[in-house]
Amino acid sequence: MAGIKALISLSFGGAIGLMFLMLGCALPQYNAYWPLFVLFFYILAPIPYCIARRAVDDSDATSNACKELAIFLTTGIVVSAFGLPIVFARATVIQWGACALVLTGNAVIFSTILGFFLVFGSNDDFSWQQW
Repeated sequence: MAGIKALISLSFGGAIGLMFLMLGCALPQYNAYWPLFVLFFYILAPIPYCIARRAVDDSDATSNACKELAIFLTTGIVVSAFGLPIVFARATVIQWGACALVLTGNAVIFSTILGFFLVFGSNDDFSWQQW
């Protein structure tokens, strides 16, 4: 039952994050859809870590280069997702209010992705790997 509650909480968090992103794009005073490019970062962020988890066995307690590289690439993707709206706002492609809404959506979405890996990333009775 704890897995169902976690899944509902994570889906609610994802919906709230996407709502902030859509508000930053579609409100009449902003009316620019350039911030939707951060959706690519949402898709790309978990990929390096998922590949590293498949390629490396977790029996060794010490860190290895593959896992460290995956964390580095994931960090670069997340920082780019936060930097893109700021660059758009500085270049006056979008307004600063839209930038704030997109950054809020980024924080919620990436915390939801992190929560997904914390809840379903372990190899216990309910795991995302069995889906």
